Amino acid sequence: MDGQSNGRFVTKEYMTKNVIAVLDFGSQYSHLIVRRIWELGVYAKLLPPETPASALQEYAGVILSGGPQNLSKPGALKADPRIYTLGLPILGVCYGLQLIAHQLGGKVRAGKKREYGPVHTSLATSSALFKNLSRSELTWMSHGDQVVKAPRGFKVIGTSEACGVAAMEHRKHQVYGIQFHPEVRHTKHGMKILENFLKIAKVRRNWSLGRDWINATVAAIRAKVGKSRALLALSGGVDSTVAAYLTHRAIGRNLSCIYVDTGLMRKGETEQIRKTFSKLKNLDFKVVDAEREFLKALKGVTEPEQKRKIVGKLFIRLFEREAKKLGDAAFLVQGTLYTDAITSGVSVGGKAAMIKSHHNVGGLPRNLKFKLIEPLRDLYKDEVRRIGKRLGVPEEILFRQPFPGPGLAVRIIGEVTKGKLAMLCAADAIFREELAASGWARRVQQYFAVLPDIRSVGVQGDARTYGHPIVLRAVTTSDFMTADFARIPLAMLARISARITNEVAGINRVAYDITSKPPGTVEWE
Repeated sequence: MDGQSNGRFVTKEYMTKNVIAVLDFGSQYSHLIVRRIWELGVYAKLLPPETPASALQEYAGVILSGGPQNLSKPGALKADPRIYTLGLPILGVCYGLQLIAHQLGGKVRAGKKREYGPVHTSLATSSALFKNLSRSELTWMSHGDQVVKAPRGFKVIGTSEACGVAAMEHRKHQVYGIQFHPEVRHTKHGMKILENFLKIAKVRRNWSLGRDWINATVAAIRAKVGKSRALLALSGGVDSTVAAYLTHRAIGRNLSCIYVDTGLMRKGETEQIRKTFSKLKNLDFKVVDAEREFLKALKGVTEPEQKRKIVGKLFIRLFEREAKKLGDAAFLVQGTLYTDAITSGVSVGGKAAMIKSHHNVGGLPRNLKFKLIEPLRDLYKDEVRRIGKRLGVPEEILFRQPFPGPGLAVRIIGEVTKGKLAMLCAADAIFREELAASGWARRVQQYFAVLPDIRSVGVQGDARTYGHPIVLRAVTTSDFMTADFARIPLAMLARISARITNEVAGINRVAYDITSKPPGTVEWE
């Protein structure tokens, strides 16, 4: 094998003019472009935006990602202008389109009307990029700036109501730009556009995620840890469990899995995890009771970023304490995913916007005494499940609902108290019970209840109440980078609402969140 990148391993043969380079300009979806190309059977590699043209010569094509930058401002990220002289097919997406226009003599400025969300775009189907598409396609836009004049030699091949240059091409030099995002599912035929670009780049579609990745990852962990000991932060979810299976395959009994009961867990969670993992053979598994410590640390705290950092720091201190008991384990293994990293503002280009700090990424203390091992850091949830299935992870864990590391602390808006935890646990349990009984639990990818920091007037038992509302959230998604709210039947929501208001003291109102991601996120905090 010849090196590791983005969590994937590539043979020397494959590296020869059969890889797509994706320059990361800080978009939340940069890695999603890479993911889509992987799905099409081609290896892609995420690279910093300043990667020199000389380092791109051996690639089959280059994609310039989107990003939060504004080309009219100083310090805006730029690509090496020599990439346009390499003779490689180039595709610019959103900011990437604007950058191509800016660097090659076109004009970019703030649009009179911004475009966010689904937009019908007129396309020139004579272009190789839009082959076998319709003249009008539903695309997904997210931009304020736009190209108002294409560079010399470029032809406009796409327009929208608000954008005169929604797509452009220089056919001779095979340079293309699109203002919309083909990598998100909301662009109806985005995969076809990417597939057409791969055909333009003349790459072979013969790469896939499989056994080679597992073997190479296990070998890499074994080489890094050597004969040292490692702790693994086990939440009981699919990510940390798959990380545990991989690491255990690499270093065996030198791995210790620690589950911390924070007191911020869902109803019955700790008991279920203890029962499940006690059955698994050859795993050194321990439960640490730390409810009192977490509630004390969170007392009076209302700001969500502060909550995440407090939780992240306390987790690490607890793991350090356990490491000393084992003889100072040098490594900490985490089930960090790509989505955790990118929403925490961590990207290859270093310019991604921070949406929220995940406790195991942006929430980690600076004086970390462990060396981190994150074997899943460049994978998405569904890919982790595929890896887990190959590793023999039990199905009850593979399809366990995602749960944030800070637990219910970030599903209680405002201060976390035992009383609020009791209300939220009970309401959340009813929601989960009803979805499981109806079969909807397998139709949505994440569902939970949120307790907002507000109260409302109600009438219960012919008397006035001044209680808390509960907000229910359920989403459908393939990768958690984008998501849509689940269309749960109204009759079922009404039944859930009646149960919660009748069975949970202090709750007198139930709402259902119908916001997609974006503009919202899956979690509220």
